Amino acid sequence: MPHHLAIKQALAFVERHGYALLFWWVLVEQSAIPLPSIPLLLAAGALIRMGRLNAVLASVSCVGASLIADTIWFQLGRRGGGRVLRLLCRISLEPDSCVRQTENAFLKYGLKCLLVSKFVPGLNAVAAPLAGNSESGYGRFLAYDGAGAFLWSGAYLGTGYLFSEQLEDAVTYASRLGSSLLVLVVALFALWVGWKFIQRRRFLKQLVVARITPEELRDRLDAGEDVFVVDLRSRHSDEPSLIPGAVRIAFEELTERNLEIPRDREIVLFCS
Repeated sequence: MPHHLAIKQALAFVERHGYALLFWWVLVEQSAIPLPSIPLLLAAGALIRMGRLNAVLASVSCVGASLIADTIWFQLGRRGGGRVLRLLCRISLEPDSCVRQTENAFLKYGLKCLLVSKFVPGLNAVAAPLAGNSESGYGRFLAYDGAGAFLWSGAYLGTGYLFSEQLEDAVTYASRLGSSLLVLVVALFALWVGWKFIQRRRFLKQLVVARITPEELRDRLDAGEDVFVVDLRSRHSDEPSLIPGAVRIAFEELTERNLEIPRDREIVLFCS
């Protein structure tokens, strides 16, 4: 009985604050603050099925909040360019590949990636500023981003609507586990973070012996050494190459342009 009472209280809280809760929660999450909104959307979907929330108003609340947050990131990306992307990627667990992977996705699919970006944690954080850093107009960005926000919120609201009974059973079972479930979830998350950290440390350790500092490269170029420099930054990057004689070959083009790289000279790869 206490478990069912807790569930009813939680649903009553969501019902009482309804659309304002959805709006502010989604706005905070889409502002790059790690506050998962999926459980709230699922609960809202269950309330829609019970007739306690309106589906249209719930969806409008989510989409409106997403558009406001993404518009701010779009404008920051337009003004700050690559600096904003690096700032966002720096807080990720894989900062070495974050910018390159997201730029590659945007180069391949353009604004269409906004249709699915909110389903992909890494891409969701940088899609809007990346669009702002491109030549895309705000009107087209708004259309694709709005459609993506509608698909994202609709998917989870719809899931909560369709599986409201199973959702209640799952919450009941979780509440019976009590603190044991919380400990298990925290432990699994800590293990995952620890594994990603170890992977990153191993990767950086492997690179230490092969790295060259900007000053060392400058001295070798000034000394006239025959060094071939490849600039691996994406074609979408707005920063010009500052290394004299560097050849711009984006990472995704290495396979098709590998013959441009000589085999009889020392190769220095530049990326950021």
